[in-house]
Amino acid sequence: MSTLSDDNQRPEYDHELQRIADYVLAAPEPSAEAWETARYCLMDTLGCGLLALRFPECTKHLGPAVPGTQVPCGARVPGTSFCLEPAGAAFDIGAAIRWLDYNDTWLAAEWGHPSDNLGAILAVADHLSQKRAARGEAPLTMKTVLRAMIMAHEIQGVLALDNSFNRVGLDHVVLVKIASTAVSAWLMGANREQLLSALSHAVVDGQSLRTYRHAPNAGSRKSWAAGDATARAVRLADMAMRGEMGIPGALSAPQWGFYDVLFSHANRDLALKPESERHLSFQRELGSYVMENVLFKIAFPAEFHAQTACEAAMTLHPAVAGRLDDIQRIELTTHESAIRIIAKTGSLANPADRDHCLQYMVAVPLMFGALTAEHYEDAFHAAHPDIDRLRELMQVVEEPRYSADYLDPDKRSIANAVQVFFTDGSHTDRIEVEYPIGHRRRRDEGMPQLVEKFKRNLATRFAPQQATTILDCCDGLAGRRQTGVSDDMPVYRFMDQWVI
Repeated sequence: MSTLSDDNQRPEYDHELQRIADYVLAAPEPSAEAWETARYCLMDTLGCGLLALRFPECTKHLGPAVPGTQVPCGARVPGTSFCLEPAGAAFDIGAAIRWLDYNDTWLAAEWGHPSDNLGAILAVADHLSQKRAARGEAPLTMKTVLRAMIMAHEIQGVLALDNSFNRVGLDHVVLVKIASTAVSAWLMGANREQLLSALSHAVVDGQSLRTYRHAPNAGSRKSWAAGDATARAVRLADMAMRGEMGIPGALSAPQWGFYDVLFSHANRDLALKPESERHLSFQRELGSYVMENVLFKIAFPAEFHAQTACEAAMTLHPAVAGRLDDIQRIELTTHESAIRIIAKTGSLANPADRDHCLQYMVAVPLMFGALTAEHYEDAFHAAHPDIDRLRELMQVVEEPRYSADYLDPDKRSIANAVQVFFTDGSHTDRIEVEYPIGHRRRRDEGMPQLVEKFKRNLATRFAPQQATTILDCCDGLAGRRQTGVSDDMPVYRFMDQWVI
């Protein structure tokens, strides 16, 4: 009689996890462009979080579980008086950053927002910086925060280049959890074994389904999902630092591992490949490529696949605003990813539904010459029924060249075109925008506007004197102003500036 049993020989850690851990422990020196972009990214990301604090649907999720709790050496939540344990602060910072869909973006086979990781980075760095200073040790500095941002961007972004989690129904915050776990453990001083343990638990964790981002279930969870991922990442990193054993075959274990459970059975593309090829691929070596090429949302708080469409609609506004009743049809020419993610017909149930609707995001600037966070609110939508009337007149078509250039690593365009046709047979020009203002190819044009966006966001939360102090601090980090502030500034001193 033969007996079948599992081979209990413990494997080496999956190669993919080792590759991430080794990068974090010995990352190459980032390029000068990556350092500079990271400084702008820090400003913009925190500004997005401040703006979100104007919305009760966001702020109701923030703060300690027990009201009034103040944690010794706790992490601060910018724009508030909260001082929380690091995982709680990571959730709050991450949720505020992402709430209005206004922070940076990365587009490839998978999508996402690499600055979501700042929730974990700032929470851990602020806590550890205070803790070290209290012990008389050297505190963590802002240069360490910037370096962690560059690494987190790189991990999340490179994993997104070829690996499409959305095609198997998984949300992109799985990559936030992985990247935040890696850099949180690094900030905590993890050795290689501890880093690998933490990463393996991030992989084994239950992963979020994308259903809350898509019709007919789109809702506000998409606004706090990244905060949730960063909070979990901080917790897993802390557990690894306490000696929690890892799970070496988290990805590759037959039947029970990530690949067999979540990739092979559901992914039609992977299902056609031999088992040896069903793995996370790395299109390039890990360095600082993603931070150098990250996309900023400068002009519009809108899902990024619609940014150039909004810009085209703004250009057409003067020619269309006085003729709304004469419109016969509106042609939206776009790329495949935009059609798959944000092209929607029918009713829109809530603000989160509207800011992921291509047609809505084009109709508003056509009508009003602007698109702000307030334009997604229920009251605004109800007061302007013509928005939905224009949506019904829109025809969305794919341009294969746009879809190809979107995936071309030398272009990474996000092209859209808009043209309006009237009942008398006339029409507007066809306005095509291939690269949004937040694209690397438009940095010289975009960065001054990004700073102005940051100033506006500061003014929504702080009195003028405090806003000026923060701006001077950030300008010092960026090297634009000689204020005595530099990359060597302790994290806790930087965070002091943001307390209400």
